[in-house]
This record gives sequence, C-alpha cells and structure tokens, in this order.
Amino acid sequence: MILVDLNQVMISNLMMQIRNASEVDENLIRHMVLNSLRMYNVKFKDDYGEMIICTDDKKYWRREIFPYYKAGRKKDREASPLDWNLIFETLNKVRDEIKENLPYKVLQVDHAEADDIIGTLTHKFGSYLNNSGTERILILSSDKDFMQLQKFVNVDQYSPMAKKFLRTNNPSGFLKEHILKGDRSDGVPNFLSQDDVFVTEARQKPVTEKKLNIWLEQEPEEFCDDRMLRNYRRNEILIDLSKVPDELKGKIIDKYESAESPGRSKIFNYFVKHRMKMLMEHIQEF
Repeated sequence: MILVDLNQVMISNLMMQIRNASEVDENLIRHMVLNSLRMYNVKFKDDYGEMIICTDDKKYWRREIFPYYKAGRKKDREASPLDWNLIFETLNKVRDEIKENLPYKVLQVDHAEADDIIGTLTHKFGSYLNNSGTERILILSSDKDFMQLQKFVNVDQYSPMAKKFLRTNNPSGFLKEHILKGDRSDGVPNFLSQDDVFVTEARQKPVTEKKLNIWLEQEPEEFCDDRMLRNYRRNEILIDLSKVPDELKGKIIDKYESAESPGRSKIFNYFVKHRMKMLMEHIQEF
C-alpha cells in the first residue's frame, strides 16, 4: 500500500505555485496536486499496490493534551502576507473533490492527523520479519518523523520534496534522538525545556552532542531527574507514533476497513468540469 500524506503533498505544491505568482490560483493548485498523485501512482503502484490518501482533521488530539502543539504555525500565518484562510479553503476543497471523484480511499478521522493514520496502519500491517508474502508499504511524505516506522522491514519512505527515499539504519535510535531533541516545527521543546518555551520565545536549554551520545545508550530513568523524565514522557507521547491513543487507533482501523473508493466512474466528468485537458490525456494513470 502507498500511504499518502496528502497535506504535505498539497502544501508543497502550493508553495511551488506561490513562489511564481502573487495570488493563489485554485485551478493551478488542483492541477498540480492531482498531477502529483498521478505521477506517484504510476511510479510506485507496481511495487507497493493501492494508493491510500491520509488527511488531517481540523482538531488534533495532541493539542488537547499539549496546548502549545503547533502553536508557532498559527503565529507565523498571522504574520504572513498570504491569505491563509483562502489557502486552506482551497486545499480543503481539492481534498473533498479527491474524496468524491478519484478512485482512492481517502481517510480522515476525527481528532487525528495524517501522521496518526499512517502510523496506525503501518503498525497494523508492518512486519518485523522479511517474509515473501508480506505486503510492502510506502509512506509518501517528506516528514522525517516517519523514519521511526522503518523498524518494520516492509516499510519504505519517499520524500516528494527531496525526490528520494529517506532511510535510516537505526530507527529506534532516530526516534529516541527525536524525543530528546524535540521538534521545533511542531512546537515540541527538547526534554530539558519547559512546555511554553517557543511561545514565550525563551531559550531552550541545549542538548549537547556529547551528552546526547551518552543518553542514547541509556534508558531515560538512568539519566533523568523527575522534571527531565516528565518532559521525556511528554515528548514520547507527542512524537512516538506507537503512542497514538488506543481509542483513536480503533477508529482509524474501522475507517480504513469501511472506506470505499468512488471507483472510476466520476473521473471523466470531473476533469471535463474543471477543464483539465492535460490530465484527461493521462486519465488511465489515476
């Protein structure tokens, strides 16, 4: 299966278009996103099978347990000259069109991000053994967070932005380092720093390379005091995709098992409606 991080694919296409234009062009965004899906379907379907579109919900469970999760992104958007309300309206419209007209399962689950869907399905279908009958899984995303899932031997990741496979020989070490260092882009501080460090624009306490290398060889209980261990567990829940709440995992699996593709009957009229002549010439590649 090919697990597509749709929001990443759409945002990367949006940024490419914005660099060359002063306004958001809905028709151009639609064409670029659909053409990307077509291209990846052709490139990978023979090796990995069906394409499954994974999307973010409006609300995230992580923000409910950690209010500062991705808080910096909202601040950045407010300071941006771009009309992000219009941008998200456009992207959501294209997402809904894909769900209604293209021959792919589109998974959107209340309070879940695409990360949760991809992580949960990978844990369900991932294998620790290299068996000949095991289904191969491709994660289509530039987000390096997913490299932790390479603990399963049948999992690969391809970055649309870098246009190459992302690989690690030590997924458990990668995950632990990520937990220790945090993730500034998601508003997750390193494990030495307080929850609101990015919101208050305070400085993080540095995680030095020397100490990091020592900590990576130890269990957190061996080097953490109570405060450090509390922050380590905070980051672990936010970053480790095996820690998605069980109730949400169940909803994701139910959604996957009950989801149906619209089939191919709507593609032609959809392309005609939006005058996508170039894509019409490659309609069989969807």
